Amino acid sequence: MTVSSRAILMVNLGTPDSADVAAVRRYLNEFLMDPCVIDLPWPLRRLLVGAFILPFRPRRSAAAYRTVWLPEGSPLKVISQRLAERVQAHTALPVALAMRYGQPSIEQKLLELAAQPAVREIVLLPQYPHYAMSSVKTCVDKTQSLLDRHKLSVKVLVHPVFYRHPAYIRHLVARLKPHLLGQWDHLLFSYHGVPLRHIRRDDPSGHCLTPDCCNRASQAHARCYRHQVHATTDAVVKEAGIADGRWSLSFQSRLGKDKWLTPSTEQTVKDLAARGIRRLLVICPGFTVDCLETLEEIGHGVRETFMAHGGEHLVLLPCLNDDPQWAATMAEWAESLHEKSADCVLACRPD
Repeated sequence: MTVSSRAILMVNLGTPDSADVAAVRRYLNEFLMDPCVIDLPWPLRRLLVGAFILPFRPRRSAAAYRTVWLPEGSPLKVISQRLAERVQAHTALPVALAMRYGQPSIEQKLLELAAQPAVREIVLLPQYPHYAMSSVKTCVDKTQSLLDRHKLSVKVLVHPVFYRHPAYIRHLVARLKPHLLGQWDHLLFSYHGVPLRHIRRDDPSGHCLTPDCCNRASQAHARCYRHQVHATTDAVVKEAGIADGRWSLSFQSRLGKDKWLTPSTEQTVKDLAARGIRRLLVICPGFTVDCLETLEEIGHGVRETFMAHGGEHLVLLPCLNDDPQWAATMAEWAESLHEKSADCVLACRPD
């Protein structure tokens, strides 16, 4: 298979079509009914989402979306589209952008790419540095189901997660370093949280969530979100030369009452303020594009919490977004990906 017969499908999480309550409700229903997000049997998932979440959360979420909505639309979608256009500027391969939930859908863009006569192979490039059921796995599962449903003859190469890829670490450090030249007391790495049960389900060996598991070599690390975010943080700290004691790691965006990864970002900023930290830098390396979770949750909510507990200044570092060098890196990754180095290869399975 030649590279000239290849196309690139970039996939991010998704967003409502607008910031009104009805659009947010439709989006949340699709998102939360995914068994990779809420991994309960369908009847229980439907009851939980329909009776306990959708009657209340859409109104709150819509209000949050309105605080960050751009004239062109959702920041996640607008910036992701700009990024896709910049990736296209660096490659002759067709490039498409899809969202796992909402529009444009994976189905729409996969069919459009597969309909092009020259395209025999598609690189699926999820915009997630770290593996999780609720991010990478659901993208892969959805793509496989679409290949089967439409009996598509294209082959799909899934790009591996890039949590410790030297190029990704360099881009993060480049984003961070200008801020390290100014006055700051502490750097917080805030990652999206996941339930502990997701970590366990991704690890049939039982290695994860045992003492010092992230520092003991294991095949489980290939699917362990917790290990991977720690590996990203350690690599950035080392590359940027940040001293011990001047940085922390936390997890944000918890949903529901189950046990999630800790410490929480909300509690961490309270603790940092109590320790006398007054000027806080926050970076979110689990997100490649700014979205509700960075711009509103950190930029508004966590900032207010930090200030209310004695902090004086919180700087949220932008994600890599549509940085031209980052776009060039992704184009190069997609062009150079070989089948043997893909995370997995998808094809239409015979009935």
